[in-house]
Amino acid sequence: MVFFLVFIGLLLLVLGGKWLMKSSVALSLNLNISRIVIGMTVVSFATSSPELIVSIQAAISGYSNIAIGNAIGSNIANIGFVLAIVLLITPIFIQDSFRQTDWPMMIFSSLIFALMISYDNRLSRLEGCFLFLLLVFFLYYLLKKKYTKNYDTKSFERMTNFKIFVYLFLASFCLWLGSKLLIDGAVKLGSILGVSDRIISITVVAFGTSVPELATSVMALIKNEKAISLGNLIGSNIFNILAVLGITSIIQPIDVTEISLINKDIFWMIGISLLIFPLVMLKPKMKLGRNSGLFLLFIYIIFIYTLLK
Repeated sequence: MVFFLVFIGLLLLVLGGKWLMKSSVALSLNLNISRIVIGMTVVSFATSSPELIVSIQAAISGYSNIAIGNAIGSNIANIGFVLAIVLLITPIFIQDSFRQTDWPMMIFSSLIFALMISYDNRLSRLEGCFLFLLLVFFLYYLLKKKYTKNYDTKSFERMTNFKIFVYLFLASFCLWLGSKLLIDGAVKLGSILGVSDRIISITVVAFGTSVPELATSVMALIKNEKAISLGNLIGSNIFNILAVLGITSIIQPIDVTEISLINKDIFWMIGISLLIFPLVMLKPKMKLGRNSGLFLLFIYIIFIYTLLK
């Protein structure tokens, strides 16, 4: 029954994220918002919606370790698992924005978050406001520079306002119910297996909320669409810190009770983020291939092993 709750929760999160993106992009198109703005704001928020709703639900329900662990684990999984799987399927070329904005901002936001949470084991409303404002300034800078995120809005259908409303309602319901079922199931699963909320959040919950990124990337490859950009996954990591943790702590301040999240897991998140840069720079053609994918997957397996041993 517990595994069923987790599975249904994950399924609802995937559907909710998909429908939220579909409806929000359609609404933006109806309002004649530019594709650059849609890619940098609407789509980015939609793809991070599972992490956001799960973290908010966890914090409100009193599972602060799950709220933090979900974001940290998702960032590790996005690079160590999702990017690795994509690279094992096909190499990807690196855009100039990787060195200019994406990677530096991911590292900067990760370090700011690490300093905030390690100071008093807490993410306050004021700190959450700072993280969210940092995201706003970052998006403003990107829009001024006109960096796109490789999202092609032509692949989204236009809808009537009524249809958009129906999809938005279904997406909201699925995200709410899915997050509740996933958290309830994850907590019960942890109790049955005798492991902490931290381990469950960084493995089961984080992997589950990263499923939309993985599914989107694989489907894009199957459909022979534009090459998946490393910037898109890095952008998701930036949103996980600045938007997910920022908005969650504004709604409900997050207190960390499992110190391993701070003195171990955050270092893994920062470490695997730093690792991307030399991997890219060692490639003369600015391309990541299968060897890099195997290496990242190996690092991710080591990370999971250290959690479970």
